[in-house]
Amino acid sequence: QLQASGGGLVQAGGSLTLSCVASGRTLSSYFMGWFRQAPGKKREFVAAVRWSAGTTLYTDSVKGRFTISRDNTKNTVYLQMNSLKPEDTAVYYCAAGPRIITSMARVPSSYDYWGQGTQVTVSS
Repeated sequence: QLQASGGGLVQAGGSLTLSCVASGRTLSSYFMGWFRQAPGKKREFVAAVRWSAGTTLYTDSVKGRFTISRDNTKNTVYLQMNSLKPEDTAVYYCAAGPRIITSMARVPSSYDYWGQGTQVTVSS
């Protein structure tokens, strides 16, 4: 089970940190990802981390602004979002999947488990 939190309303240029707590499984073989979906648009990849190695991936539009990290002791993955823009407005979902190869980590269908989503709204 994945429980996401931390969304909210923020002005452009502001920051938010999303959290996703995973329960009920060991994550050592997993990729953990963040995706987002804006109204009328497809769900898109934001960032991912391979739990064991800490390898991170980002979509180009968030590089340098967002940071994904994980805390082994808390079974939690974070998405630190800085310099937020109105186009970052979306529902953000965390996801987890075992044995995902890096080349497939940006694909939503690679993930087996999804959190409930948390709304991020960036005002201009």
